[in-house]
Amino acid sequence: MYPPVEMVFDPRYNLVDYLLSPAELTAEQTQQAQTIATQVMNALESPGIFAVEMFLDKAGNILVNETAPRAHNSGHQSIEGNYASQYEMQMRVLQNLPLGNTEAIRPSLMLNLVGEPKYSGPVKYQGIEEVLKMKGVYIHLYGKHETKPGRKMGHVTILGESKDELLQKADFIKQTLKVISI
Repeated sequence: MYPPVEMVFDPRYNLVDYLLSPAELTAEQTQQAQTIATQVMNALESPGIFAVEMFLDKAGNILVNETAPRAHNSGHQSIEGNYASQYEMQMRVLQNLPLGNTEAIRPSLMLNLVGEPKYSGPVKYQGIEEVLKMKGVYIHLYGKHETKPGRKMGHVTILGESKDELLQKADFIKQTLKVISI
């Protein structure tokens, strides 16, 4: 089981803006989330890799929102942030190989790249050169040729030593890397 991640949503597009790994949860909340995820998986009685998305409400209750029977955007940071990524784990399951190490290598943040408001058409990535120079930053473009406002076009994984460092890098990237059109 991968460590829980914390997702922050963009209110304009109602999709994940960024996620942090590890989530800021108490040890009790982490244990409860892992127990719930295990119960969900046992009930599904299916092999494979699953994402179990949950909400933590204001009263501290953990509620299941959805499950996804595949690699999921809530685990994209695992590509660089964990010893075995969700994609490697899926390959291991499909080939009946031993499961990999799901531990985090270091704190990470995944930032979704979405089309900027007022831009539709052939995609252009403004500011990508500056972001590519950053240490501990990995850009993943999805190969889509057309952009429109709010369309997911890729993501950026950021590795750092602390939540503050991750959030500072993410803020710079959000201000610098823009998905626009030609």
